[in-house]
Amino acid sequence: MKIKQMELFKVPPRWLFLKITTDDGLFGWGEPVVEGRADTVRACVEELKDYVIGKDPMRIEDIWQVLYRCGFYRGGPILSSAISGIEQALWDIKGKYYNAPVYDLLGGACRDSIKIYSWIGGDRPSDVAKAALEKKEIGFSAVKMNATEELNYIDNFSKVEEVISRVSGIREACGKDFGIAVDFHGRVHKPMAKILAKELDPFHLMFIEEPVLSENYEAFKEIAAYTSTPIATGERLYTRWDFKKIFEQGTVNIIQPDPSHAGGILECRKIAAMAEAYDVAVAPHCPLGPIALAACLQLDACTPNAIIQEQSLGIHYNKGNDLMDYVKDKNVFRYSDGYVPVSTAPGLGIDIDEDMVRERAKIGHHWKNDVWRNADGTAAEW
Repeated sequence: MKIKQMELFKVPPRWLFLKITTDDGLFGWGEPVVEGRADTVRACVEELKDYVIGKDPMRIEDIWQVLYRCGFYRGGPILSSAISGIEQALWDIKGKYYNAPVYDLLGGACRDSIKIYSWIGGDRPSDVAKAALEKKEIGFSAVKMNATEELNYIDNFSKVEEVISRVSGIREACGKDFGIAVDFHGRVHKPMAKILAKELDPFHLMFIEEPVLSENYEAFKEIAAYTSTPIATGERLYTRWDFKKIFEQGTVNIIQPDPSHAGGILECRKIAAMAEAYDVAVAPHCPLGPIALAACLQLDACTPNAIIQEQSLGIHYNKGNDLMDYVKDKNVFRYSDGYVPVSTAPGLGIDIDEDMVRERAKIGHHWKNDVWRNADGTAAEW
């Protein structure tokens, strides 16, 4: 069996899907995309086709090694995301070939279900207490929200008070055991991050995410001195080599590798195994589409230190189309009491509606995140 064809589909709201077909007619789906850079990743996948077409799809590790190592330059969001989508599609094919879910080929399930959380509040959070209560009423036991709007290196304490007011509202509305994660989104610089982390500590959050940019990882140790809240990071780290420095520092409590960015399912499983050796939990990043979520759930199923899964159903980015629009079985990601059961279907466990994909690919998208500026006109982190 050889890989015969690779097709790419840029579909709304902001996703890129990949279909790989073999000469035996087996096919698999992957999601190689960087949010806001879909065309760049698409070009990268096109360039990598020469190393993939004609190869045995069963030799996933060998294909990964060639794509990652044999072009001299390696790592980074574009190449790693392109490889991730290819790798996901190959696992989908392999699972279908053996009539087994991907996690069965990676050691088997170690859990029956995985806890999930829902996004609330958008990029500029407002009435989050009401939104959190609505999520609780439909079965979620945890939510995540963005902490702030734009923040300068040193900024007004009133902006910190606004964050505290919103988190306090959620805690009061939803109770002491309801999970609240606050995403600093890398928008916050170290001086303000220390203040914000300290002020949030009394609310017993599930975690704070990216209190500073991951490239400023040396600041995590300093921020950790101001809070007992678990610190999470990793959505902008690529492959185990990026995560190595985080583990060695010993400050981060939760890593968030993304199987559509960090090198694929197996690479994230390797990263999770490294995390386990450092007593670090895993909460895979996934604000993307149904294929990316399916890949995450396969990873969760066989990863003992996975604690919770992000998912994008109803997220503020999903305008025009949402997760369920592209899958035939609308119950595939069904949740109950805040958990999604482990699927027993082969491959990635989803059946993509290819007609819908092809139809929406005619429309495509040109999604870009906003450009934010501070009051003085300087560029701010989004």
